[in-house]
Amino acid sequence: MVDVGKWPIFTLISPQDTASIRKACVFGTSANEAIYVTDNDEVFVFGLNYSNCLGTGDNQSTLVPKKLEALCGKKIKSLSYGSGPHVLLSTEDGVVYAWGHNGYSQLGNGTTNQGIAPVQVCTNLLIKQVVEVACGSHHSMALAADGEVFAWGYNNCGQVGSGSTVNQPTPRKVTSCLHTKRVVGIACGQTSSMAVLDSGEVYGWGYNGNGQLGLGNNGNQLTPVRVAALQNVCVNQIVCGYAHTLALTDEGLLYAWGANTYGQLGTGSKNNLLSPTPIMVEKERVIEIAACHSAHTSAAKTQGGHVYMWGQCRGQSVVLPHLTHFSCTDDVFACFATPAVSWRLLSVEHEDFLTVADSLKKEFDSPETADLKFRIDGKYIHVHKAVLKIRCEHFRSMFQSYWNEDMKEVIEIDQFSYPVYRAFLQYLYTDTVDLPPEDAIGLLDLATSYCENRLKRLCQHIIKRGITVENAFSLFSAAVRYDAEHVWNINFKVKSSQTCEARTQEDLSSQPKDFSFLPSPVPTGFPTAVSPGPLCSVATTKEDLHPKFIEGVYWKEESRRVAVLANKHKLNRHRVYIGLPGWGLVRFQC
Repeated sequence: MVDVGKWPIFTLISPQDTASIRKACVFGTSANEAIYVTDNDEVFVFGLNYSNCLGTGDNQSTLVPKKLEALCGKKIKSLSYGSGPHVLLSTEDGVVYAWGHNGYSQLGNGTTNQGIAPVQVCTNLLIKQVVEVACGSHHSMALAADGEVFAWGYNNCGQVGSGSTVNQPTPRKVTSCLHTKRVVGIACGQTSSMAVLDSGEVYGWGYNGNGQLGLGNNGNQLTPVRVAALQNVCVNQIVCGYAHTLALTDEGLLYAWGANTYGQLGTGSKNNLLSPTPIMVEKERVIEIAACHSAHTSAAKTQGGHVYMWGQCRGQSVVLPHLTHFSCTDDVFACFATPAVSWRLLSVEHEDFLTVADSLKKEFDSPETADLKFRIDGKYIHVHKAVLKIRCEHFRSMFQSYWNEDMKEVIEIDQFSYPVYRAFLQYLYTDTVDLPPEDAIGLLDLATSYCENRLKRLCQHIIKRGITVENAFSLFSAAVRYDAEHVWNINFKVKSSQTCEARTQEDLSSQPKDFSFLPSPVPTGFPTAVSPGPLCSVATTKEDLHPKFIEGVYWKEESRRVAVLANKHKLNRHRVYIGLPGWGLVRFQC
């Protein structure tokens, strides 16, 4: 399934918006524009809006998705884009819309005025049902359901196929040797055009300086010419890169030809090829190939689900197909193409199925499927014994030791609070923890008891990240309540508006010692400091404490730990001191 989150531009929108996407395309010279269709068939755009390519009716950039009312409910089927950029799309009803850059009449409206909003392309296409569109750098093509091909726009190299190099302001049927033939697939390079017939034949026209038409020469073609080197095979799919071409046969064989400066042909060298050459012959059957006119990147997917990439990948030249960890060719362009654009209209599957991880998350605390309950503070948490045994050694040992079917299906827990134990069980289902620092101390104590080392690290991270002057007292209070002695062994290190740094006993020698008494009243739940502690070089007894400096001193007698919540002193800063026996002092200041 395609994950649009792999495209950097989609990190700008909220997770809720991302979850609603069903179709999408990232385009633009720097991959700074995007269009997407939601599950209720609404169309949104956002990004830089260069050359009015967002179609919002103005030239304003937007990081907040804007709805294109003119396209909502139209059921977009095919979409392509040019380098201007201009955008071309067709709907399931066969209607074509275009907008954006129009300096060469690539919008097909007979003018060179930029299209600030989607407008239907009517000339010669009004009675046609278009099933596919394709864009080159500044020219456009449309494939009708009856197999006819129309082209328009920039024609300096013959890419419109009209027999001349005069720009074509409106859609024109590509005839010549295609006149009586049925085309089933089209593709555009920067300034070249390709077509696949229902017979498996391949035709090309336009610029051929790098051999991208596969004709065995590098002469431009003003009308379609058959690729003779492929006459003995039946081609099912064809795609074009900036100046190279890939073709896939019905037997799963892959052919490449054209420019090869970045190794985009996958032959192991950087030599251009004027004729189709088979590649990946030692690999398993290929079922999909990918390229787009704005990049020098190639990709292919095999029958076994393996995805390969080659060509220009993150600025590097990969001259042989390289096996990736991706599950689809779209991810290659999201992560490695320059720019990171879509090579086709992305189709995001509906969540009709859930991954194993998603299924576990969904079934946590589900009474319908659970076979075990925990009762904490009078509340129930529904879980699955199998999950607990798989995820936690504590439960595996417990169930193997004395569990049997005659036992009650409810386990009472009284040593931990409900929020803490629920968070622990949820962690076993999700691998994540979402707790305030105060409760994370209790979970840290539980993790220690159950020997869950990874959970301990997560809790320590939450505590370190969440400690502030305001909650230092409550954190220490919680530590006392949970008897979580180990929590104070955390070496706090915070860099922002707040700073934490380790201090040794020797560092305390310069601290003032004009303390006289302990503040009153002492907050509920804490015994007072009545004997020497780890802060002995600053304060040893309550007689050594001064109210102008000390707001509270709280002592945990059995572990000889002490927390001092300090108020304003000469430096007009708030400080929290947490003493650690045998280690020194942590100073928290802001």
